[in-house]
Formats: sequence, structure tokens, C-alpha cells
Amino acid sequence: QADLVESGGGSVQPGGSLTLSCDISGNIDAVHEVGWYRRQVPGQQREEVVTVTKDGKTKYADSVKGRFTIGRDNAKNMLFLQMKNLEPEDTASYYCSVSGDSGKTFFDSFGPGTQVTVSS
Repeated sequence: QADLVESGGGSVQPGGSLTLSCDISGNIDAVHEVGWYRRQVPGQQREEVVTVTKDGKTKYADSVKGRFTIGRDNAKNMLFLQMKNLEPEDTASYYCSVSGDSGKTFFDSFGPGTQVTVSS
């Protein structure tokens, strides 16, 4: 399965920007989908922020369209989330996600998360 570690979170004022990074490692034979999720309230279910399928289909949550951009560096096995014009409602723990195959086993992995706080 995949081992994921997010970084780049922090505190920023409304209107500011942050770029999150995700280091991906592990025994991955095929990737089905990558993405970013967030949890705004502890204990609440994670919500989908953006996902990209193996076919390249990208889907952003309506709340982040035009402000967030997902990126990948396959050579470095990294995933990014560029966030601009941040709003207080974007405050959340952000998680990167990879689903795929390790041998004959399907996996769906999330990292431990990185906190983003948007406040004046």
C-alpha cells in the first residue's frame, strides 16, 4: 500500500495562499486515483476537495473551483495542492489520498493530515 505524508499547512490570513505537498512512497503497482480531502470538524467525515482518476479526469468541489489546483510530480512521487484566495471556511485538516493496487491487493490510503487555518 501507499505511505503518504502531507506538509505545508499553516496559518494564513483570508485572501492568502498556501501550497500543500504530499510525499508518496510504498509498494504501488498501479494507481487508480489521487486526490485531496479535508475534514473541517474533528470526527466529521472527510470531504472530497479534488480527485484525479488514472484517465486524467479531474473533479473539484464547487467550493474550491477556481481557487485550488492539484499538481503532481511523478518523478519525485509527490502530489501538491495549490490554494489561493483562501477563506475562513477553508480551515480544515487536509489529507492526500492514493488508491491503487499493490500486487493483487487494492488499497485506499490517506496521510495523517496537515492543518490549514485561515483567520484574520
